Amino acid sequence: MNNDLNIYCVNTGQYIPITGGESLLDIYNRMEPKPHPHPVMARVNNKSEDLRFSVYRPKQVEFLGLEHASAQRAYIRTLCMVMYKAVNDRYPGKRLRFMHNVSGGYYCVFKHDNQPITPEVIDRIQSKMEEIIEHNIPLVGHERLTKDVIEMFRQQGLNDKVRLLSSVHELYTKYYQLGDIIDSFYGPLMPSTGYLQAFDLVPYEGGVLLLGPDWKDTTQVAKLVEQPKMFNAFTEYTQFNDIIGIDDVGYLNHAIKSQYASLLINVAEALHNRKFGEMAYDIAQRYKQGGARVVLIAGPSSSGKTTSSKRLAIQLVANYIRPKVIELDNYFVNRDQTPRDETGDYDYESIYALDLAQFNQDMEDLLAGKEVKMPTYNFALGQREYRGNTLRLEKNNVLLIEGIHGLNPLLTQGIAEELKYRIFVSALTTLSIDDHNWIPTTDNRLLRRIVRDAKYRGASARDTIARWPSVRRGEEKWILPYQENADAMFNSSLLFELAVMKEYAEPILKEVPADCPEYAEAWRLLKFLSYFESLEEKDIPHTSLLREFLGGSSFHY
Repeated sequence: MNNDLNIYCVNTGQYIPITGGESLLDIYNRMEPKPHPHPVMARVNNKSEDLRFSVYRPKQVEFLGLEHASAQRAYIRTLCMVMYKAVNDRYPGKRLRFMHNVSGGYYCVFKHDNQPITPEVIDRIQSKMEEIIEHNIPLVGHERLTKDVIEMFRQQGLNDKVRLLSSVHELYTKYYQLGDIIDSFYGPLMPSTGYLQAFDLVPYEGGVLLLGPDWKDTTQVAKLVEQPKMFNAFTEYTQFNDIIGIDDVGYLNHAIKSQYASLLINVAEALHNRKFGEMAYDIAQRYKQGGARVVLIAGPSSSGKTTSSKRLAIQLVANYIRPKVIELDNYFVNRDQTPRDETGDYDYESIYALDLAQFNQDMEDLLAGKEVKMPTYNFALGQREYRGNTLRLEKNNVLLIEGIHGLNPLLTQGIAEELKYRIFVSALTTLSIDDHNWIPTTDNRLLRRIVRDAKYRGASARDTIARWPSVRRGEEKWILPYQENADAMFNSSLLFELAVMKEYAEPILKEVPADCPEYAEAWRLLKFLSYFESLEEKDIPHTSLLREFLGGSSFHY
């Protein structure tokens, strides 16, 4: 063994001598003590790699288990490839498509098949998956000339991947092999099928819901959480995608190259306009019947709540309703009373960061026709102040309140149910990279936040990426559990937005230093954006929700 050739193991803080050409799995198997009890992938020089990655030169290596978000993604990708293999074996000619993440799992259908997937079919697919997992078949990564990989995908009938790879013009493409099939993903897989543990297939809305593990106990299957309103919101937009003929990135790239983008932008923006109009009309009708005095707009970070509230306000005026806007942030408790999270930092995502008693008292007084002194929060001092601002509701007024906790019953426990109208806003991305790679809504929102924070808050991509796990934990605890309380769901995503976001996000992401942990996420997002053809922003209206993040909006923020 050449003592000059070694890796630095982040887990142990030690240098490990290696021979050139060893895989990470080989290195791990001979290490004592083990650097991690159950690794499923690794970071090599802060880039995500599978455990079959071969090491020829000195590297920094960190072995990751399922407590890590990157490893969880690798698990789900591996599970998806096993499901594709099972469908291919049981039902040759059927084209499996993973649509989106909903109800705690991953919704799948047979493409171009209008018949529901029966429980019997689902049972046969599941039993085949269990057989593949039991046999512990290797998942082997290969890299070949893209033109050769395109031909291999063509022979396998994966025209969506042919379309995508033909549009990105990469010289080489990595793919994975499982038995007699191949597939490609924009991230690593686990070494073999035997690494998979808990999963389930459940009949769902004419298709099938693939459930992975409960990440708090990976020996157990995640629980199905009924989300009919969220599913319907996704379905409406996938129908829109079908009508305009763009449901994956390959089709989008073709539309951009064919000068079809301007029409695409106009149609997507028109869909947003229609949705705002429908919600405003519904609010106005309820108002006439004595309800909908308080309109609450909630959603996770970077979902576009602020622009949504401004565009809804315009539509309300067009329906003879005058909104009075209340910024929920002005009801923050003083800094010394702010709750802290498990790391000891201030937990601004907690609903108890708000003065719930004062908020409910003010809302009760406003609805009773009283004039109320309105607070202003001084973020520099961390204190709520009263500067002489007052508010009174008059005829045809509604309160329009935008904040992350709008759907949480604790926020408005003093307000009668019939007086509330709740709107949940999220970027429910319905565009797929290809049939086996959906685009997580969290990636869309993270890219929005990276661009916005760099432009308006002076924060680097590294800062935003480092903060993101805490933001996500707050969302899972305080926001997402209440989304089905909504009277209306608004999908703030725009079919073309990631092609526009690419030009803004790439230079910011490239500034993340290679020697920090956040580089792994920056590198993953850069790989993701590389699939998109760039689209200029010139045709995007100044009222577009996307302007909240890019700049150039006609609204004042």
